[in-house]
Amino acid sequence: MTSFLQAIVSAILSLVVWALIINAVLSWLVAFDVVNLRNRFVYSVARGLDAFTNPILAPVRRFVPALGGLDLSPVIVIIVLQAADQYLIPWAFAPLRALIG
Repeated sequence: MTSFLQAIVSAILSLVVWALIINAVLSWLVAFDVVNLRNRFVYSVARGLDAFTNPILAPVRRFVPALGGLDLSPVIVIIVLQAADQYLIPWAFAPLRALIG
C-alpha cells in the first residue's frame, strides 16, 4: 500500500517536471517565432501550462533574477523536485511503511 502511494506521489512529481520542461520549450518556440500564439490551440496550451507552472515557479523567481533574459527558475525547480523524488519521498514514506508493513 505504501509503495503504491509513493509511486503515485513520484508520478505526480514527474508530471510536474515534464510540464515545466514543456513550458520552457514552448516559451522558446514562441520567442523564436517558430509557433504563433495567434493559433488558438497553441495559445490555450501555453496559457494552461503557464497557469499550472507559474505558481510553482513564482517563489523561485523572487530570489533568482533572470540572467541576461535567461530564466533559471525552471532548472532550479526541476533539480529540487528530482531531489525530493529521490530522497525526501522515500524518507517521508519510511515511517508509514514501518507502521503498515
